[in-house]
Amino acid sequence: MEELVKLQGVTKTFKDFWGKPKAVAIKNLSFSVERGEILGLLGPNGSGKSTTLKLMLGLLYPTRGRISVFGKHPGDNIAKQFIGYLPEEDYLYSYLNGRETLDFYGKIFSLPSKARRERIDFLIDLLGIKAYQRRSVGEYSKGMARRIGLAQALINDPELLILDEPTNGMDPIGIKEMKDLFLDLKSKGKTMVISTHLLSDIETICDRVGILYQGEFIAMDRVDKLLLPYHNESHCLEKFFLDKVYAEREKREEKRKTEFSKEKAVPAKKPDEVDQEVIRKLLHKE
Repeated sequence: MEELVKLQGVTKTFKDFWGKPKAVAIKNLSFSVERGEILGLLGPNGSGKSTTLKLMLGLLYPTRGRISVFGKHPGDNIAKQFIGYLPEEDYLYSYLNGRETLDFYGKIFSLPSKARRERIDFLIDLLGIKAYQRRSVGEYSKGMARRIGLAQALINDPELLILDEPTNGMDPIGIKEMKDLFLDLKSKGKTMVISTHLLSDIETICDRVGILYQGEFIAMDRVDKLLLPYHNESHCLEKFFLDKVYAEREKREEKRKTEFSKEKAVPAKKPDEVDQEVIRKLLHKE
């Protein structure tokens, strides 16, 4: 299978004002995204999902490791032509209406006027926003804003879709419609990376899922393989996710306690011993 996205030993460390490491967002991640698959990225808040997506897009740069998208560096202008991105937060111009918003993004991709108009008509109908197309997007509900956000991610008919919480704020009907849309896009050969907290959203549509915890993968495989022990239960992915995260949390807490106990077990030097050692060093006696 062709790998559209590939990460090799990627680490991202955020630094403070003085350039000192402040937080390690992801640690030594290595995985790929194959053409035509839907990959789901799961994890608790702060696990590094959005950071991973932004690294794929070239919006952030890795501290260590290598990333390629369509065989090129992330953010390459040629690669960008084949990518659609929906961020976690809706960055829309509130004074533009739905049609104007899509027209704006169509111009960014240099779509010809006629092709742009036809594509906008198609997406407005596809995403069920025809009744709202002349309304300012600043008046849209959260769910409707996500629909127009998905429409802008699809304006260039991308080969790769990177979606961060795509159904956030949608009602059950909207979620069902979006799941059907993703499956339809997959049937047409589109590749998707979806990050979400709503596990029921992706259990039935993803080929593979990866679970991030504190910037590291604690599970990554095909959905049917991961959920095999849970096949007779409902909400399988949710149970698998909770079991893995709780087990990892307990393991790391136990490791932390063990390390803390070892530190306490080291006998402390008496004040006079410390003073003598300092004096010897100052006199260069050792």
